[in-house]
Amino acid sequence: MNKMKLALVATGAAVLLSNAALAQNIAVVNGKPVPQARVDALVSQVAKQAQPGQPPMTPEQKAELQKQARDQVVLREIFTQEAQRRGLQKSPDYLQQLELSRQGLLIRALFQDEEAKRKINDTDLKAEYDRLRAQADAKEYRARHILVETEDAAKKLIAQLKAGAKFEELAKKNSKDTGSAENGGDLDWAAPTNYVPAFSAAMVKLQKGQLTDEPVKTENGWHVIRLDDVRETQFPPYEDVKPQLEQRLKQVRSAEFVEDLKKKAKTDYKFSTEQH
Repeated sequence: MNKMKLALVATGAAVLLSNAALAQNIAVVNGKPVPQARVDALVSQVAKQAQPGQPPMTPEQKAELQKQARDQVVLREIFTQEAQRRGLQKSPDYLQQLELSRQGLLIRALFQDEEAKRKINDTDLKAEYDRLRAQADAKEYRARHILVETEDAAKKLIAQLKAGAKFEELAKKNSKDTGSAENGGDLDWAAPTNYVPAFSAAMVKLQKGQLTDEPVKTENGWHVIRLDDVRETQFPPYEDVKPQLEQRLKQVRSAEFVEDLKKKAKTDYKFSTEQH
């Protein structure tokens, strides 16, 4: 009698375990179960691709995403089984792509692990902010220019300007730099380092409202420059640029990590100077 009770208990336990396993599957395709975990992984992958600042999904959107993910996972299982039935998993191309995918996943995991070990804190961000601020130019300049093909054309424009012609009108009619020409040659506020050396050198020598007496030659052509104003550099507040600072530091540390691994690796391969 006791043996019969034990057998019944064992049978009941097996049924419960079987039901639990089925509950973790979303479908069975040709006898093979498709686990819910695949759906969860796909949904998680989609969530990670969301842009910063994007509003959270509504319950309706989440339900729709789950439904689409289930469809996709089951369809992929059908495709996979058909490919295996044809023996495509043994093809050289598949095996090569599989190895590349395996490497890619491992490399991504490696960089995620390294980033987690070297968390960026406020002290790091503030130090980077102070460093960049110290490197910034002390002054910003607001200039206008007219860019033309030849020195003679530039000299004629200078003569017209000295005779009373309006800079803005001549820039709109003559400048090859169509972006600034539409605004009368206005280049907005910028540090001297934003321009090529020859342009910067000529610009910083000017007084407010002054025009270059001679055309300025650069690789782009010949410039007529007028300086409209000068001010102290307007560096953005720390809180406004924290996200950019964090992204910059992540990139710097990632590059350092790459260089460190390259130095440690025992290899006879010589990397080109362009590779990082």
